[in-house]
Amino acid sequence: MAMPQDVGIVDLMIGFPMRDKKKVYEYLMRGIRDDQTKEDFTFPAEYMFKEVPDENEAGADPIEATFAKMDEYGIQAGLFGLGPDTRTAKERYPGRVFSSLEIDPNDVMGTVRKIRTAKAEDDLTAVTFFPSGCFPQVNVDAALVYPIYATCIDLDIPIIVNAGIAGPRFPSDCQHVERFDRVCYDFPELRIVMRHGAEPWEDLAVKLMLKWPGLYYCTSAFAPKYYPKAIIDYANTRGADKIMYAGYFPMGLSMDRIMTEMRDVPLRDGVWPKFLRENANRVFNLGL
Repeated sequence: MAMPQDVGIVDLMIGFPMRDKKKVYEYLMRGIRDDQTKEDFTFPAEYMFKEVPDENEAGADPIEATFAKMDEYGIQAGLFGLGPDTRTAKERYPGRVFSSLEIDPNDVMGTVRKIRTAKAEDDLTAVTFFPSGCFPQVNVDAALVYPIYATCIDLDIPIIVNAGIAGPRFPSDCQHVERFDRVCYDFPELRIVMRHGAEPWEDLAVKLMLKWPGLYYCTSAFAPKYYPKAIIDYANTRGADKIMYAGYFPMGLSMDRIMTEMRDVPLRDGVWPKFLRENANRVFNLGL
């Protein structure tokens, strides 16, 4: 059950140290109403995390800082949000950088065009969607998202969707896990990866992953010691091919904390390679 070494880990949520973290999350602030978040937090879900790391050293190259940590902990490749730093990193580290595009389905056709352009110009690997963070909010099973789901099928890329109670102080019904049931029914070819916990409906998430072949889960935004028990139990049994590693560096967790705690995650020996690498390689068509 020990975490293996030299697997060539794939991290499905990683980024570069932020020069101005508050500015990065500015797009979410238009939906925030409470004063504490507006005035005291550097990012909207800060109340959930202790000792949020400040990985941005003055004058340091953020790309090199991230890849130094990746090399230290045996992370072969990562899924990064598409942007200038990601494009530069892809040139410096070919074969190790894959890109995702965050979307807001309120602009339906504009979003479809952005996805197609990103696929053509940047070889886009995945789309990401935060239902509670859209303005106005968009339900997982809303008609607005259906053209985006269809586009992902057409381009053969998965979509990663926040599931469960939102971290920022937004309403969360729009990303209730039950809403994935209808989407999986309507789009049997779609590969959907739930992220950010699915709590408190993690048991329902497991039930739906048993039911739908195209529904998956990644562990983003959770320190390993807080991975939901239902998810670990599922990974160790019938869900070995469904659960994937995703971190939260540098958004809310340090790489040191993630990888130190990871050693104590009680996964079975045969599950570790699937969790750390093989499932992501298959579901995201990484070719590693």
